[in-house]
Order: sequence, then structure tokens, then C-alpha cells
Amino acid sequence: QVQLVESGGGLVQAGGSLRLSCAASGRTGSSYVMGWFRQAPGKEREFVARIMWSAGITHYADSVKGRFTISRDNAKNTVYLQMGSLKPEDTAVYYCAARARLDIGPLDRGYQYDYWGQGTQVTVSS
Repeated sequence: QVQLVESGGGLVQAGGSLRLSCAASGRTGSSYVMGWFRQAPGKEREFVARIMWSAGITHYADSVKGRFTISRDNAKNTVYLQMGSLKPEDTAVYYCAARARLDIGPLDRGYQYDYWGQGTQVTVSS
């Protein structure tokens, strides 16, 4: 089992920045892939970014490319999502997810992940 705890959400003005953290504990490993997803009210959950834990290879949704950066700190077992140039349409609950098997694909679908955090709210005001 893997436990994921997100933090860092909040209220920010458009154009501002936030950094989300996802602390992982339990049976984590170098073969894991870590992802961020988000879900806005009335909308389906959507992929934001993912990173391969050992190699650090990343992949982003087109909607956040160039504005968001996913990274990891192996020593702290923590994954980050640095969000910049925030827009009101970025408002959502952001979820951290972990996949226990390595794959080289985009891994941009929720069903491809095995563990989920409880989510953290990000609200961007205009």
C-alpha cells in the first residue's frame, strides 16, 4: 500500500503561482510513476502532469505545458507541482496519484494509477 498526502493548495490571483506537494509513504519504489490530476466542479477529472520516479522523465497536458513543472525529491519521497501564470480555469481539486508499474507511455488516464491522495483545492480568482 502507498499513502499519498497533498498539500499547498489555496486561493491565488490570476497570474500568480502556487506549489503543490505530495508526500508518499508506504511501499514506494523507484519503478513508480507519479502523476497529478485535477477535477473542476461539474467536469471530469483530467490529467495534468506525470513524472517517472527514477528517471525523472516528465509529460504534461497541453493546457499546462510551459506554466507548470512537476518534480520530485527522492530523499523526501515527495513530488511537487509548481504552478505559474495561473488562470481561473486552473481552479480545481488537484489530486496526486501513484502507479506501481513503470511504463514509457504518456500515462495520462486515471485508471492507469493505483493509489490516490485526498486532493487539495486550488482556486484562482480573476
